Parts: sequence; C-alpha cells; structure tokens
Amino acid sequence: MEDRARELIEYVARALVDDADAVEVNVVEADRATMYELSVDPRDLGKVIGRDGRTARALRTLLSALGSPNGKRAILDILD
Repeated sequence: MEDRARELIEYVARALVDDADAVEVNVVEADRATMYELSVDPRDLGKVIGRDGRTARALRTLLSALGSPNGKRAILDILD
C-alpha cells in the first residue's frame, strides 16, 4: 500500500507542476498513521494546493480511497 500510495501522489503531483523533477514524496511511519510528505518547487506550491485547497483535498481523498490493509491512517502533508 505504501508504495502504491507514494507512486500515486508522485504521479499526480508531477502532472500538476511545471518542474516535475523537483517533486519528492517521503514516507514517515508512525504507530497509528503513515505520513506522506510531498515537497515541490516553491513556485509550484499553489498548483498542488489549488484554489481554496481543492487540489490538496482531492489528493487526500485519493489517498484515503486506497485504504490501508494494516488499519493505519494515511496523512498527506504538503511541505513548503
């Protein structure tokens, strides 16, 4: 699940931004959650967040739709 989720976030983010090479997704494991930290070029931050946070919310929805086989919660953190 972690690899699929990471690849999905990376794929969608690369499609949204101008500098696709700057897209990075780091996975941080915790007891009850898996955090996916997305970092992009600062000039592309608005494209990933979207108007009123709609794009970021859609990414989070996709992430939760994947589900988690081990019962952990998946969290997307967009780093600036």
